[in-house]
Amino acid sequence: MPINPAVTFYGTGHRKNATAKVWLFPGTGVITVNDKTVPEYFGRVTIESLVLQPFQVTDTVGRFDVICHALGGGIAGQAGALRHGISKALIEADPELRPVLRKLGLLTRDPRVKESKKYGRKRARRAFQFSKR
Repeated sequence: MPINPAVTFYGTGHRKNATAKVWLFPGTGVITVNDKTVPEYFGRVTIESLVLQPFQVTDTVGRFDVICHALGGGIAGQAGALRHGISKALIEADPELRPVLRKLGLLTRDPRVKESKKYGRKRARRAFQFSKR
């Protein structure tokens, strides 16, 4: 956890079934997800760039350190949740960044989630295999 809670900013991000609890504090740009670095945790360059997007858009790359606890979902969902949480924490740090982040949709929680299974069906919409005989 961060050393000085007076200059710590918090944001919670969500995407699909993933949740990310994000703490942002002044530093050198080190991002830690579940006690691992971003490349070590996610393992894909595209997902890494997705996580860094809020910093790149607001020109704050290297100004904040991030500690994150990602829970639930998969790798892509956790990366989206982390991006959402970082964006919310950046607004807490500097409210003037809100229009920039809002314009790119980084503050909107992605509402798409898996549809629940229905009775009489294999999944939400997939029917059981039909055989005439």
